[in-house]
Amino acid sequence: MNSLETVLPLALMMLATGVAGGLLAGLFGVGGGIVIVPVLDIALGVAGVDPAIRMHVAVATSLATIIPTSIASSRAHHGRGAVDIALVRRWAPFILLGVLLGTWLASLVDSQVLTAIFGSVALLVAIKMVLPLDDVNLAQDVPKGPLAALLPASIGCISSMMGIGGGTLGVPILTLLNQAVHRAVGTAALLGLVISIPATVAYIWAGWGDVRLPPASLGYVNVLGFVLIASMTVLVAPWGVKLAHRLSKRTLSSLFGLFLLLVGARMLFRAFTG
Repeated sequence: MNSLETVLPLALMMLATGVAGGLLAGLFGVGGGIVIVPVLDIALGVAGVDPAIRMHVAVATSLATIIPTSIASSRAHHGRGAVDIALVRRWAPFILLGVLLGTWLASLVDSQVLTAIFGSVALLVAIKMVLPLDDVNLAQDVPKGPLAALLPASIGCISSMMGIGGGTLGVPILTLLNQAVHRAVGTAALLGLVISIPATVAYIWAGWGDVRLPPASLGYVNVLGFVLIASMTVLVAPWGVKLAHRLSKRTLSSLFGLFLLLVGARMLFRAFTG
């Protein structure tokens, strides 16, 4: 990463990743991480980053970029009345607990395990979104009470291990709880902020002082990747929001699911062949 010949292609790839991540963040409420993580994993491999921590750097850097992306995306959705603020407030403490657990677990395993988790969850979510299950609900509304805390805690835990915002898990879960897909997307965008801030801090702490880290890193967060990707995602996310509100519920769900199928298959292939 120290030579211009290596840094320039890597920087261009990160800028392109930011454009794709921002568009998907606004379109699907996913915070961009679902595309940023696999692309960064490839980019860091090209740059020669140690495979044992490559996925950790990709996950942590992705979570850092989700902070400004979630702000831009959730503000745009809130302007259209598509964010359930009360639900976010109710779930936030349990998401935080899940995030702390997820980052701790991630620090204990190698990159191959994180890659397998990423691919498996992406495929499971994709199946739900692609199949015509729009009228299938597990409940008529978001449950309340002690057991209901398991939902946001699980979202926080798995999302922090995958480097994603609230959308990848939040959107399908909320739609299964009888929430309209556009409102689920908007609410998930704000949940991404609740996930990404504490997770980023935790990954900086967990990776601090690791001699295998690439240059310009704070713990597992690569600052070069953060700056380039975040700048583009903030610019592009509102475009995705506009497009999302022009699509039908079925079209939006199907596109999200097909995208996750491709990403999940690629990550599982990497986990079991890398």
